[in-house]
Amino acid sequence: MPVSLLWAVDVYGRVYSLSTAGQQWEQCRDAQMEFKRVTAAQQCCWGIACDNNIYLNVHASDLPVRYQEETYENQRWNPVDGFSERLLPSDRWQWSDVTGLQHQPLDSFILPSSSWEWEGDWYMDENFEGEPTEKEEFVSAGLELCHRLSRHLHQRQEVELLCSSETMASLQEIPTQQTTLPDPFSDISCGGWEINEEPRGRLSLWAVSLQGKVWFREGICHHNPEGSSWEEVPLPGEVVQISCGPGDLVWAVLWEGQLIVREGIGRDCPKGTSWAVVDSPSPDVGAIHAAVGVNVLWALTKDNKVWFRRGVNSHNPCGSGWISMVGEMIMINVGLNDQVLAISYEDRAVCFRQGVTSSELSGKTWRAINVPRDGDRSHSSASASSLQSAGCYFCGEVQVQTASSDVESDADKASTDGANCLVTSTSPESFVDAPSDQHTETPKPRIPKVTSDSFISELVSDRETGKISKDGGSAAPAVLEEETISEDGEVKAPSDALAVSLSQSGAPLDPQWSNVDLEEAQGQQAQTGAVLDSADTSSLSSVATYNLAMEDPYGTDEHPLWAWVSGGGCSVDSHSQLNWFNSSMNASLLVQSVQSMSLSITPAQTAAWKRQIFEQLNERTKREMDNFRHYEQAIEQSVWIKKGTMQWWRDWKPYKWMDVHFALEQFSGPEGDKDGILFIYYNFYEEKKYLHAFINEVTILVPILNDYKHTFAIYTPEWTKQRWPIRVAAATELEMHDWLALLSVSCCDSRGIQGPPSKQAIWSITCKGDIFVSEPSPALEATPYPTPCDQMFWRQVGGHLRMIECNSVGIVWGIGFDHTAWIYTGGYGGGFFQGLASSTDNIYTQVDVKSVYIYENHRWNPVTGYTNRGLPTDRYMWSDASGLHECTKTNTKPPSPQWTWVSDWAIDYSVSGGTDREGWQYAADFPASYHGYKTMKDFVRRRRWARKCKLTTTGPWQEIPPIPLSDVTILPCAAQSSVDVVPLWAISNKGDVLCRLGVTALTPAGSSWLHVGTDQPFKSVSIGAASQVWAIARDGSAFYRGSVSSQNPAGDSWYHIPSPSKQKLKQVSVGRTSVYTVDENSNLWYRQGVTPSYPQGSSWEHISNNVRKVSVGPLDQVWIIADKVQGSRSLSCGTVCHRLGVQLMEPKGQSWDYGIGGGWDHITVRGNSMEPPRLPSLTELSAQM
Repeated sequence: MPVSLLWAVDVYGRVYSLSTAGQQWEQCRDAQMEFKRVTAAQQCCWGIACDNNIYLNVHASDLPVRYQEETYENQRWNPVDGFSERLLPSDRWQWSDVTGLQHQPLDSFILPSSSWEWEGDWYMDENFEGEPTEKEEFVSAGLELCHRLSRHLHQRQEVELLCSSETMASLQEIPTQQTTLPDPFSDISCGGWEINEEPRGRLSLWAVSLQGKVWFREGICHHNPEGSSWEEVPLPGEVVQISCGPGDLVWAVLWEGQLIVREGIGRDCPKGTSWAVVDSPSPDVGAIHAAVGVNVLWALTKDNKVWFRRGVNSHNPCGSGWISMVGEMIMINVGLNDQVLAISYEDRAVCFRQGVTSSELSGKTWRAINVPRDGDRSHSSASASSLQSAGCYFCGEVQVQTASSDVESDADKASTDGANCLVTSTSPESFVDAPSDQHTETPKPRIPKVTSDSFISELVSDRETGKISKDGGSAAPAVLEEETISEDGEVKAPSDALAVSLSQSGAPLDPQWSNVDLEEAQGQQAQTGAVLDSADTSSLSSVATYNLAMEDPYGTDEHPLWAWVSGGGCSVDSHSQLNWFNSSMNASLLVQSVQSMSLSITPAQTAAWKRQIFEQLNERTKREMDNFRHYEQAIEQSVWIKKGTMQWWRDWKPYKWMDVHFALEQFSGPEGDKDGILFIYYNFYEEKKYLHAFINEVTILVPILNDYKHTFAIYTPEWTKQRWPIRVAAATELEMHDWLALLSVSCCDSRGIQGPPSKQAIWSITCKGDIFVSEPSPALEATPYPTPCDQMFWRQVGGHLRMIECNSVGIVWGIGFDHTAWIYTGGYGGGFFQGLASSTDNIYTQVDVKSVYIYENHRWNPVTGYTNRGLPTDRYMWSDASGLHECTKTNTKPPSPQWTWVSDWAIDYSVSGGTDREGWQYAADFPASYHGYKTMKDFVRRRRWARKCKLTTTGPWQEIPPIPLSDVTILPCAAQSSVDVVPLWAISNKGDVLCRLGVTALTPAGSSWLHVGTDQPFKSVSIGAASQVWAIARDGSAFYRGSVSSQNPAGDSWYHIPSPSKQKLKQVSVGRTSVYTVDENSNLWYRQGVTPSYPQGSSWEHISNNVRKVSVGPLDQVWIIADKVQGSRSLSCGTVCHRLGVQLMEPKGQSWDYGIGGGWDHITVRGNSMEPPRLPSLTELSAQM
């Protein structure tokens, strides 16, 4: 499960985050202001500070936010001047977009805000669609080459969104739009990322102003995360609160207590079209809060009752009825996967709704999240550092020097600055007046009964304005931000003596949250370093600052009082294992109990005690074992049998499933060696027959994809050659897993294999995502008689991955179907392995998500236009990508019973070639080249539908957040190499090239990512033994990275390598001296002429076809995944093959040796650096004779 964050704000305005893998609240110490509420997505967090203004925080990442602008220069040829800038009146613009319809001169491109900067000047693209251009960088076109164009590129990046080792990324202020907003904001909600995935990073942000108006933020996407402008949305009344779900659900609460639902939200209209009014759950008590998810709505009424709305979904956003739920809450929020969080009315604790599943959206019970905050320790009422102990200080305020600070360390001084609290007067929403009396003792903070914008001010207003310091000094005066009010009510200017600059207090100068559309706030921050109220709202609130440096807001036995929670970026489901519900005192109580039970024992007594125990154990061994060694063993061998009923796929006509008896007979010899025989008993024309296989001959046990049966295949060398294994099916998934675990253990015992894989192991992955590993023998790469590939034994490792990469140091990385990166932990087992077949340590839960696609096909006819009635020779109107199999929404099931649906069918707009607004792609006929617009020659169209499914398993894999990856490569080390830091390169799922820093054998996960600049997105990368880095761009062109070394791990520049003629490459693998690539037509190519002095090579040579993947090892050994391998019955796709005859003088090899298959999708041999045994020469043989 990817690590994500739950965000919360306490009643003193401090922002905290809680990781799904963590056990404590981490304070956002970068925020130099107090916040009232936040709303989070997985990539960012928006918040409203106590000045009622909106701020944006983009999560820290090793990838900068970069965006490439491009424009095309067009020229036409004439007989006098040749190619020139003089164009015909009917021609496109001299500078235009790729279509030629939009005028785009170089000076028309401007930066969206001051947070962005250009990386460099305009430059011409050196390749066009994977092919190198001419020397002048122009591409000619037209019947007589009378027109040419060139593409100019210019990249910009948001400099303040670069990588950071802190929790938050630094941001600068976002510029103000032209129209000044009428009043500040009071509520905010973000969502809508599931409406449309294009453009990347798109979000819907809704906000409510203090006057009850609703605003929508336009233009939020990956390359413009702050958005462009605010747009007001018409309303039927004044709104007090709004909630936006991940999809197309938006609900709001009116001042009168009614609720309104936004209708008409879609891909082309994210703001919607109209509002529908829904009555409050209780006729007498109005609603005050609403929270929506994907298919749920939760609401609170003014009496703090919780309500659940039945029947809410995209097709019926208004729902059908209300259900009263247990509990009293002051606010509620719905996170990812419709998980529910709330803040309780009684004690202000954050509560999590347990038992929420897709079939039971209302959940079962509330459970309080009980974890400590960072910095929590035992409190002391007289300690001046108690505020720091609670982790609750504010940056950027006035600090009063005390005698207690003289004994603190420099680090403590920097972190114990005084704290300012913004106090606002009671708003009309709360109906509670702040007390005016001041006492000599600090009263206990009073919890307001109604959630509103005044809860922070009301709590802090209960505090006295000053307190006697520890050394008996006078009380610290209250410092007003804008003006000071005297006892008789006269307004006075604040004293200059109290104006301490931010730099003197030791706090950082740059604010970490960017202010959206508030130009005035930026100027005030630059002058005073404090966040002031930028709006003239004296009738709504008055702001005062109180010094809290000498007192802890929370007492010794008090827990934090929470005001707001947001789970929009928190990915939790019913299978998640959370550590949020442990008492904060458990750890300390355990330590105290252990200390109280410890005995005072001297080292001499301990040594004598150990020696006495050792002597007693030796005497017991002699008494019970040594005196009876001369007796013969009573039992020389043992035999046991396990039987069961299965179904077996009969491999002769008529092919069908048959009920059989399945038996495993296992026996152990006198020396402890184990072996066994597998029997399958069946009836043939009322005659009993059987099949058998010796356990030591079984090479692999493979679970098979099947929608209806729990099936697995059994391979031996003979069945591997025939491509026709024994296939059996169990009645249940549990029974299949039991048999697989038992057979796997028996096979490993017969071969003497135990424990985790070795560092030299060969890893492979099936198309189903199962992980297999094989221990190579020294003769595997021997010449001329290597170990046959079909005799290799493969055993399964728990987990689920799409691709895997390793090296001989023992570093293994994997990537899931959802692009999550995983690191091998060194354990073994997991998945269906239990007990002795699996290690107890280093086994973690692993979650993978993938999309299933089906296609809706139409054909055009002159009468009705496009319709689902095709020709008799057409493909199915609902089919897979090939059109050969019928796949409808009803009969399409998850890939296997282990997968479960987690979403509904939705139109997929991210198809290669583009789509129109309804998701259709057009072509002249089936199948053909599809495009996203209709022409007069297009007679067919198709539309792709997608549905997500999820698999949860366990294995020796640990997640590496937060960047999703599509490819990874590790330096293939030699057997005796002593590399301290191992180079590791990767490609993100967006095409960014990354270099991992700090990867060693002890820390295989590394420390951080280093971004490597590129002109276009990439899709494959590989690093060779001499730090040769080759990569493939998404347009199919090859690149070589120059000057990569241990001192310069990212290299200097990219060199474009021409692809094979009329071919687009898709994958590359680099070994010691060899470079192999695979193109999109499944051809395998070898790069000739690669030498240390000329690492780019000279030309490509074709090696083989029908190749899916290639892996080149540290000894230049070549392994592939091949398609269309001939078997005894049919062609096999996805077969592991080994290149024979690879030598130093003949790196291309001679022929292929076919191994396990089909159904394989990935293999890596980059960890096998085991040198083959050297054959003795004729001279040595003669000398021996």
